[in-house]
Amino acid sequence: MEELGDLLKNRRAKIEKLREMGVNPFANDFRVKNITAEVVKKYKDVEGEELGDEKFTIAGRIMAVRSFGKAAFVILQDRSGKLQVFIQKNLVGDQQYEIFKQMDIGDIIGVTGTPVRTRTGELTLKVDSLRHICKSLLPLPEKWHGLTDVEARYRQRWVDLTVNPEAKEVFVKRNYIISYIRNYLRERDFIEVETPMMHPIPGGGAARPFVTHHNTLDMDLYLRVAPELYLKRLLVGGMERVFEINRNFRNEGFSVRHNPEFTMMEFYWAYANYHDLMDLTEDLISKICLDLHGTTKIDYQGKIIDFTPPWTRLTVRDALAKYGDISREDLEDHSKLLAYAKRINLPNAENMVYGKLLMELVDEVVEHNFIQPTFMHEYPLAVSPLSRKNEENPEWVDRFELIIGGMEVANAFNELNDPIDQRLRLEDQVKQKAMGDEEAQPMDEEFIKALEFGMPPAAGEGIGIDRLIMLMTNQASIREVILFPLLRKEV
Repeated sequence: MEELGDLLKNRRAKIEKLREMGVNPFANDFRVKNITAEVVKKYKDVEGEELGDEKFTIAGRIMAVRSFGKAAFVILQDRSGKLQVFIQKNLVGDQQYEIFKQMDIGDIIGVTGTPVRTRTGELTLKVDSLRHICKSLLPLPEKWHGLTDVEARYRQRWVDLTVNPEAKEVFVKRNYIISYIRNYLRERDFIEVETPMMHPIPGGGAARPFVTHHNTLDMDLYLRVAPELYLKRLLVGGMERVFEINRNFRNEGFSVRHNPEFTMMEFYWAYANYHDLMDLTEDLISKICLDLHGTTKIDYQGKIIDFTPPWTRLTVRDALAKYGDISREDLEDHSKLLAYAKRINLPNAENMVYGKLLMELVDEVVEHNFIQPTFMHEYPLAVSPLSRKNEENPEWVDRFELIIGGMEVANAFNELNDPIDQRLRLEDQVKQKAMGDEEAQPMDEEFIKALEFGMPPAAGEGIGIDRLIMLMTNQASIREVILFPLLRKEV
């Protein structure tokens, strides 16, 4: 702490020195004309020491300095990358060089100069004028990698992005992937919409909501757990293809795959079914992978995932029979399924209805086996209160989840558009909530009323953007793909 205190005093003194020299330590009148990548792109393959007299004006943060008294090599970093610049007293003049002497690693400066190559062949901008733009009071860390600094990286993401190019690249790719999804859907006549983030009734997902309060209206509101029920209202209104890239909030625990605030892309397609959604999802994600990596085979945490279509499609019951120690016939019997659950020590198994028990076993036994993209479909009615029943077997619904790398990436189903059936389903959810199920969904009379006007047959899907980006950037933790993940208070 004492060393940091001395450093702060030293840098504050430099601020005063700059002001005495007539320099604003936090200037706002420097205009950037170029980025470092322009210089690199134009001259990376040009040989020779003198590369011409073209002028470039760039600005960036000082990342390193090698000083030789009356000259210095400085590494500048801007949004496009890094470039070495050469600052010499007899080129910039006494006054500007004195200003340069007040600069530290972390300061932001602007320079104008011409490209040259050093004797070692490194592309360099030879500076003929410079400006101080912003003084950095706190030092950049010398070492910012390693397990001991993981939480510090999340808490001070601005520093992480400055000194860790790999972290920044993740978010550049995140932006690219989201843009790709938008363009893909727009090309297929989907309309992007925005629905409320504060709901009078939480719904659309099995999750505990966050509660807030509106003072003027004196009413409790809930941060949305999903936009589903509002997007379906738009189907009723004649918007037959809609999507939203949205923030959802679920009052649940932390894990490497869960953050209480996360990003979902949810879309609804009238006159389509969940088989159409499988085809679209397979096409979309495989094209993202190919466009981003130049191949549909990528490494994820030491395992090669092949996104080349077609992907495996497997029913829930067939998946459990394949990976669990229970036969296809026995898992149809509730008592035998319960015995199997107790054998593997599944908590609270005796309190679950058949469909709930089946899916808890799938989560426990099956999901982690699906490394390659797999559509698991035919879900029990008991865990799908908003899904359309299968026409041939009404105890099951036309629904799938997409599992990749052992984690759920998407959830989709044929939408229930029968308002009478939907009311009965939600009434059953209300009963479950009264019995202590905090994730059961409440009754939403406004949504039922919307269905009573008539909603066209449709299929809808939610894709977890954060998890998709984890896969595409080879990140094991969701915190690596969220700029500011929620963290516990520092003690």
